[in-house]
Amino acid sequence: MKPITKEVYLKWYEDMQFWRKFEDKLAALYIQQKVRGFLHLYNGQEAVLAGALHAMDLSKDKMITAYRNHVQPIGMGTDPKRVMAELLGKATGTSKGMGGSMHIFDKEHGFYGGHGIVGAQIPVGAGIAFADKYFNTGGVTMTYFGDGAARQGSLHEAFNMAMLWKLPVVFIVENNGYAMGTSVERTANHTDIWKLGLGYEMPCGPVDGMNPIKVAEAMHEAIERARRGDGPTFLEMKTYRYRGHSMSDAQHYRTKEEVEEYKKIDPITQVLDIIKENNYATDAEIEAIDQRVKDLVDECEKFAEESPYPEVNQLYDVVYEQENYPFIPHKL
Repeated sequence: MKPITKEVYLKWYEDMQFWRKFEDKLAALYIQQKVRGFLHLYNGQEAVLAGALHAMDLSKDKMITAYRNHVQPIGMGTDPKRVMAELLGKATGTSKGMGGSMHIFDKEHGFYGGHGIVGAQIPVGAGIAFADKYFNTGGVTMTYFGDGAARQGSLHEAFNMAMLWKLPVVFIVENNGYAMGTSVERTANHTDIWKLGLGYEMPCGPVDGMNPIKVAEAMHEAIERARRGDGPTFLEMKTYRYRGHSMSDAQHYRTKEEVEEYKKIDPITQVLDIIKENNYATDAEIEAIDQRVKDLVDECEKFAEESPYPEVNQLYDVVYEQENYPFIPHKL
């Protein structure tokens, strides 16, 4: 695995801090009714993404996830201004304002969604991996889903086929404790979700999803296995979300004390503590990082606010063009 150096810790801190503040800004814009529909935020789960990106090869690896999907494409290389514009429904967004919060997509940077149907991305992720194997690209697909989606039947079909064909895919369940408002303990008679892989003789195991180092190590091993042609791995990232399932979640199913307890192992704080303990940065340098993060979030908001809404004609441009039906002009 690539060494975890001073530069990596500083990048992790800046990236995770930006992702957190980006989501906080979206929450504020949602309250102002500038972001419509549903809004699912990633606060608390940043180590899962930071660790994975350290182990990935972004020139050929891909990622697909559910609808808690704003910061993943940013980590993959998508311009964050375009992501925020998409959330505000603007024409400059990643899907020209027509995907919104739950459907961020950027094929150019290897990010294949953002899927609103629970568990839909699991077999799709296996399919992307099948294409990589078929065309011998050397790429590996990271397929993420939540603990609620782990109860979908499509997971078992995808697991079976992925093992049978030795597909280059890593299945990752981000177990943040709750499927919407339903705790893991109430969805099945077992709480170790990773053990579902045992039924397919798939390498599997739990990972501390609040620690980017542990995530990077586990992901590196899984990715290398897939790249060698040895097939998939199933990892259970044990993490936690500090906000509700979505912005409309009143969170009656858990106590404030529980949330505060998990904040004691906040992934951003863990990385910052290592930076300070090893004198990787002075207080002034950390403040400069925080200021850069704030400035970039403000820049994203300004870009999104000033961008135009899509023209009505775009509604016709994003459907298939039919040669024998020339009555709808297409511009795209």
